[in-house]
Amino acid sequence: MAQQVKAVIARAKGAPVEVTTIVVPDPGPGEAVVRIQACGVCHTDLHYREGGINDEFPFLLGHEAAGIVESVGEGVTEVEPGDFVVLNWRAVCGQCRACKRGRPQYCFNTHNAKQKMTLLDGTELSPALGIGAFAEKTLVAAGQCTKVDPAAEPAVAGLLGCGVMAGLGAAINTGNVGRGDTVAVIGCGGVGGAAVMGSRLAGASRIIAVDIDDRKLETARKLGATHTVNSRTTDPVEAIRELTGGNGADVVVEAVGRPETYKQAFYARDLAGTVVLVGVPTPEMTLELPLLDVFGRGGALKSSWYGDCLPTRDFPMLIDLYLQGRLDLGAFVTETIELGAVEQAFERMHHGDVLRSVVAF
Repeated sequence: MAQQVKAVIARAKGAPVEVTTIVVPDPGPGEAVVRIQACGVCHTDLHYREGGINDEFPFLLGHEAAGIVESVGEGVTEVEPGDFVVLNWRAVCGQCRACKRGRPQYCFNTHNAKQKMTLLDGTELSPALGIGAFAEKTLVAAGQCTKVDPAAEPAVAGLLGCGVMAGLGAAINTGNVGRGDTVAVIGCGGVGGAAVMGSRLAGASRIIAVDIDDRKLETARKLGATHTVNSRTTDPVEAIRELTGGNGADVVVEAVGRPETYKQAFYARDLAGTVVLVGVPTPEMTLELPLLDVFGRGGALKSSWYGDCLPTRDFPMLIDLYLQGRLDLGAFVTETIELGAVEQAFERMHHGDVLRSVVAF
């Protein structure tokens, strides 16, 4: 039987979000209903509210979540009722050309639930990243549920569903940061902070955090940065070179998503070094670089999609490291809030006052 639950929706571009009642259908074949325990307030949700993703309003917001599987549909074998899961937006298909080449982390045909959640009047909702977890319960494809150790705090575990995984993966998976490498991270919000933490976990010898906000730089130090640069007052390219023997960093992670900061990342890397773009640009942004510099500096220019993660591989491993005390994922949780405080959390995020606000149910 379909259920009615409380949830946060965005009805129109730029309008404040609101708490309302939605209808969650019983899971069909390949689907699962998850009772949400915690969901992080991610900048992507704000992009949805502002119409920066598409115009398929109304949106059911929230996607960075953990909870308990309540029921599953026909044919589901990945999870069962009672499992503690982190939700993900990369439910791999196993059949596309990426999957068949043994690269499921690049799956080109990820899928979501077939059925739609609705408002009480039958209006279909567009769930953020196919999840929609600012809700007491949500309907997802079973492949979007990754089972992890239930000893983990839901408010912490859910952060792997998006931002923290994106940053950790940008350093570890995409950037291939290794022991002794020098790393610079430009932009030290939640994603950039996670890239700092991932670089430390990978054994980087020098981790340079760059931002225009001293509060974020101080947090980056706590997460593992060995040096900080305030790029509002200091040329970050020159500072990074000075801190790396005049050479530039082996890996530079750009976690802002702007042409100006991407150019800084490009010129702040060593010869044959790697630039990783994990910050999300807007559609109108363009980039111009001298082609000779692209050729002459060598190395690799990469984009990191979801930290190039494979949820079934990475989520359980990272939760295990957290439970062992080797990965302080709890450092990203600035505050826990109620469902009705999401709009205020967007405002605090916009002003850089938090790493993550987390809705706790």
